Order: sequence, then structure tokens, then C-alpha cells
Amino acid sequence: MFSFLLTLGIATLGGYLFSLAHVPLAWTIGAMVSTTVLVWIRPVMLPRATRPLAMIVLGTSFGLGFSAPVLVAVLAALPIIMTAGTLIVVVGLCLTPLFARLAKLDRKSAYFCTVPGGIAVMPVLAERAGAQIAPVVFAQTIRMVMVVLTIPPAVALFGSVRDDSIFRPDLPPIDWSNLVLLFGFTIGGALLLLRLKAANPWLIGPLICSMSITALWQAPTGFPPWLVNVAQIGMGAGLGVRLTRRFLFTSGRLAVASLVSTGILLVVLTTGAVVLSVISGLPSEAVILGLAPGGTPEMVVTAATLHIGVPLVLGFHIVRMLINNLLIGPIWSVAKRLGFDI
Repeated sequence: MFSFLLTLGIATLGGYLFSLAHVPLAWTIGAMVSTTVLVWIRPVMLPRATRPLAMIVLGTSFGLGFSAPVLVAVLAALPIIMTAGTLIVVVGLCLTPLFARLAKLDRKSAYFCTVPGGIAVMPVLAERAGAQIAPVVFAQTIRMVMVVLTIPPAVALFGSVRDDSIFRPDLPPIDWSNLVLLFGFTIGGALLLLRLKAANPWLIGPLICSMSITALWQAPTGFPPWLVNVAQIGMGAGLGVRLTRRFLFTSGRLAVASLVSTGILLVVLTTGAVVLSVISGLPSEAVILGLAPGGTPEMVVTAATLHIGVPLVLGFHIVRMLINNLLIGPIWSVAKRLGFDI
């Protein structure tokens, strides 16, 4: 119990200090950095339920932005969103030979290391395909950390970070009774998808429930910002406790391959986002966050913090999740037939 309270306290303190410095995604980055420092000093403990609970909170809050007009606008942008999702997988596939060479890894495992996806989802897909799991967990974690530390500050520094388009609907005041009822529905959605063995049920289930209620009726309540900050602390601490000395120094080659491939991903996808933004007329900051090779909750919380259209950014990431779950395996099968695994 002491280790848990200490970990939670240090993570909260880190988030608070970073928020005082006005760092974008402060509570996540602060909690991650402070927890990483702690885990290098002494053993830490974080309950397994921490990240699922954080996902439920964030999924519920994200869905409240999907009013009917916003949903129509996101669907209108679907061709660009699908193009972006396909681009991400293609870039990851193209980086596979480089990653395999740098890490001295087989190309199938390197493929699941380079294609951006969730820390929880990609190892599962890799296992199903018969790839090595440990390198995938390592590479996806390093990528996530790099994106969290670079993309939010870069967007805040160089972007206009103020989107007054339809993708930023106004929410009603907080109604605590409706909020409790809403959480009842969203937790039920998460448990249903968990039972159906869906990927990332803790985020997708609450998101679908909250989105459906908002689109078919209206947002039943606003959402307390402090609750989003608490969820950020859970996400950041969940990343931080992974970054132990043993984990980070597992393989020097794997670390170099992960850093290099993520750096290339960031440059290529940011450039692609700017081009797609010019072509489509969509807000450039939202498209950059939509294509960023980071996790869905981290990038969407960044959008909310910087007042960028949350539903649009979320639309990019939802389509990416669908592509990852449905097409990652088939794409590798096609690439293998073409001799890509040699």
C-alpha cells in the first residue's frame, strides 16, 4: 500500500509541477517523468486497473464532443482520414527493413515494431502472427514516450492552437446526476466489449456509448477538467513504471532502431499531415495530432488541452485502430508473398 501511495503521490506531484510550467499534456508528461525517476530509485507499485480506469474516464469525455453536426463533419472528412490511416501503415512497412537491420531482428517482428499502434494492441497482433512479442512491446513503448515528449510541445509552440471550427462544440454545464448515469452506461459498454474480446475495450466501449448518446440526443452533461487530469496521471504513471533500467537497457540495438524509426515516422507523418491539411482545408494542428504515431488518449487529450477539434483528431485515431486490427495481418501476408520478409 505504501508503494502505491508513494507512486501515486509522486506522479501527481510531477503532473502538478509540469502544469505550473504550462507544459502541454502536463499531467501525463509530468506523471511519466516523475514516476520514471522514482522507479530508478526504488520499486514502485501501480494497480493493473489504473490504465483501464483512465481509459474509461477519457473515452466518456471524448464522446461528449460528438454532436450530430460534428459527427456529420467528421464523416465528410472520412476520405482524408482513411488516406492518413493507410499512410501510417505504409510508412511503417517501408521502415521495416531498416528496423530489422539496425535491431538484428527478423522482418516480421520488425514490422510489428515499426507500425504505430497501441502498446496493448500491437503485441497481441504480433503474437497472433507468430512474431516476437518482447521487441514489439519495447519498440512501441519507446515510440509512445518519444511522441508524448515531442508532438504536444511542438504543436503548442508552432501551431495556432485555437480551433473555432465546428469540431469544437460547446458543452453544457456539469450535471453530476447525469454524469453518474453516463458513467454507468460507459462502464457497461467497456465490460460488454471486454466480454466480446475487442481490442482496447476500456476506451472504445465508453467512447461508443458516450458518442451515441450525444449524437442521437445531445451531450447530457459537461465534463470536469480535473477528472481528465486524474486520468492523465494514470496514463503517465502507467508509462513511467515501465521505464525501468532493466527495460530500457534490454538491447542497445533495439533502442537505437526504435529511436531512429520513430524519428523518421515523426518527420514523414508530420510532413504528410501538413500536405493533407492543405489539400483538405482541415485544421493543420488537428491533422498533425491525427497522424502523430502516438496513442489515441494521449493525442486526443493534447487536442483538448490546446483547444483543437477533439472529434476530428479522434476520428483519425479510430480509423487507424480499425485499420490496425483488420488490415495489419493481411498487409503483412501480401508483403510476405512479394518477398518482403527476405
